[in-house]
Amino acid sequence: MGELSTALQQRVLQHLDVIYAGVETSVDNAVLADQLIAFMQIDQQCEQAESYKNLWDESEITMITYGDTIQEESVKPLHTLEKFLNTYLQDTISSVHILPFFPWCSDDGFSVINFMSVNEALGDWEDIQDIAGDYRLMADLVINHCSSRSQWFENFKNGVDPGKDYFIPLNEDDDVSQVVRPRATSLLRETQTLDGVKHVWCTFSHDQIDLNFKNPDVLKEFVRIIRHYLDNGVRIFRLDAVAFLWKELGTPCINLEETHEIVRLLRTLIEHAVPDAMIITETNIPNIENLSYFGNANEAHAIYNFSLPPLLVNALITERSTHLVQWMMSMPPAQNGTTFFNFIASHDGIGLRPAEGLLDDDELDEFIQTMNNFGGRISWRKEKGGRSKAYEINIALFDALQGTIHGPDRWGRERFVCAHAIMLGLEGIPAFYIHSLLATTNDYERVEHTGHNRSINRHQWQYEDIRAQLDDPQSQHHIIFHRLKKLIDIRRKQSAFHPNATQFTLQLGDSLFGFWRQSMDRRQSIFCIHNVSSEEQTLLLSDINLVITDTWHDLIGGEVYNDLIRCVTLQPYQVLWISNR
Repeated sequence: MGELSTALQQRVLQHLDVIYAGVETSVDNAVLADQLIAFMQIDQQCEQAESYKNLWDESEITMITYGDTIQEESVKPLHTLEKFLNTYLQDTISSVHILPFFPWCSDDGFSVINFMSVNEALGDWEDIQDIAGDYRLMADLVINHCSSRSQWFENFKNGVDPGKDYFIPLNEDDDVSQVVRPRATSLLRETQTLDGVKHVWCTFSHDQIDLNFKNPDVLKEFVRIIRHYLDNGVRIFRLDAVAFLWKELGTPCINLEETHEIVRLLRTLIEHAVPDAMIITETNIPNIENLSYFGNANEAHAIYNFSLPPLLVNALITERSTHLVQWMMSMPPAQNGTTFFNFIASHDGIGLRPAEGLLDDDELDEFIQTMNNFGGRISWRKEKGGRSKAYEINIALFDALQGTIHGPDRWGRERFVCAHAIMLGLEGIPAFYIHSLLATTNDYERVEHTGHNRSINRHQWQYEDIRAQLDDPQSQHHIIFHRLKKLIDIRRKQSAFHPNATQFTLQLGDSLFGFWRQSMDRRQSIFCIHNVSSEEQTLLLSDINLVITDTWHDLIGGEVYNDLIRCVTLQPYQVLWISNR
């Protein structure tokens, strides 16, 4: 065995010793380590990943979409998606997150029936490879659970392998009161098996059966799945619902040390197999818990910046940046080799747990009421004691920003663009949900059809319809799309917008939100100033300390600032990117 292989084997073994400490398993950890390395096809010639290396730069822009968001008659949706990308976004985005494209039976893909296949209704692995050939491909590793219609669960019910020990049966009277839940349904699903009735663990829904990672065979299954995805072009793994992975009765069963160690193990294996592959953790939880998934730059390469959507939308509808500023000032800079994954809208909704401790109850109630007034829906979870609490707001972002707490107004379009300009300027990688790029509004018909609140922001476009809208200069979809594309194009050329470039929050009062970005070589500075109100605001340039030996100009509007003590008037929701280069 070569020197690198020996070192890797020891690292994997150390992970396994932590994960399975106190757990009786059927396999020795040293043997399991060798099996996992073999499944990942890692040999002594593998290239060792460089520690603290950034796998991204300022040109990194992600788009999030379902495989069938854009459709054509008699054409596989993945073909249509590739055509849309190459026609409209080829020079705009670098990465594409295709939400679960596997066979599924509920939750729009997150109840996976077969992890190794592509949903035939979308296309096949060759279609996935084609997209991965032109864009950095991000895919979901739905690691916490699988569908009740999977072969694994069928085998569980029949007491045969693989699957008979892949799930978590409990007794009806087991105390699960400490378990943290993101849903209001009961935790246990009654299931008839050959051995009688069993009650299995379901964190999310009774169609999504939690997997038992105390069984090393489950871990081996997912390592094989990861290798299969790598072979088909996936380079970014979104670990879905990973915070709930390890279960231990008598604990909250969220963010347990074994869960963190599994993330570290997967990173070790993935980065030795393909050094430029990445892990992103999807942990829709309070901010400080979310930050823990960076580890010491040895867990997630990137974490979803879950507190950004509720705080940013709240700032724009209340016309006050106070909480956004306080949060920004408290956020630690990401180490090299790690970064934030910034988004405002997603296929789910605006999560409220990440706002806990940042907005008080009255502010959250006002936020929820405003979103209700704008046509949104509320999804609920159960707290300890059975009390229901709002978990997320389901709404299309374009509708969420149509007005303020006082009601709809004429500034919705400007407010929407301002929100994305803020996201584009922040430390981290920006991610655009396709429906934000397209300015799609609430889809009530789809909610009615599916019976699920989240469907409100999962509209499906016909290709000819959206093409007609994007090609019509008078269309709102065209206007928003091209304004966002312009901002993206500017951002991708600025070294000060590198995801790991320095960021410093400015103190400009409640109505202005500003921050300073400086490139890693310190040559470029950009002062990002945003009017988050529906009234004109005045900025005194001397308040942002522009260096007098540099020439400053606005990257967006083009204005040159020769007088550095002058006042600048910002129109409602106007954005300035004041740069010295």
